[in-house]
Amino acid sequence: MDNSGEGAFDRVADLGRDIGEYIKQQRNLAKISLRQLSRLAGVSNPYLSQIERGLRKPSAEILQQIAKGLRISAEALYVQAGILDLPTGGPVTDAVRADEHLTERQKQVLLDIYESFRRENSAAKSTPDATASTVEPEPRSERE
Repeated sequence: MDNSGEGAFDRVADLGRDIGEYIKQQRNLAKISLRQLSRLAGVSNPYLSQIERGLRKPSAEILQQIAKGLRISAEALYVQAGILDLPTGGPVTDAVRADEHLTERQKQVLLDIYESFRRENSAAKSTPDATASTVEPEPRSERE
């Protein structure tokens, strides 16, 4: 008998618990009650409670509403829910994501800035004249 269906069901159930725990953790960090978050997110109090307990797996739309209520990125919830893959990064990205003293929003802003710098530098390296524009000009002599 093939048990692969059971394994898939267990993985979905684990994701439901994981996202529920994550939402509860973020709600507690934000010092928001379940009732307040349900109002901010526009979902019923019992439904949100079921999500937090892992009894329900919310849709991407509901996750977006919850993220808005928590003032965190929807992407963070999508990753936790298994809807999106964890973005790749490296030591800097991993360190920012692991910092417990930053909110999800602060982490996302830092990562966005970091990535924009990396893209800018990558573009500068691929354009021969771009590196010349970043070099400080030599001081002019008084005779010029």
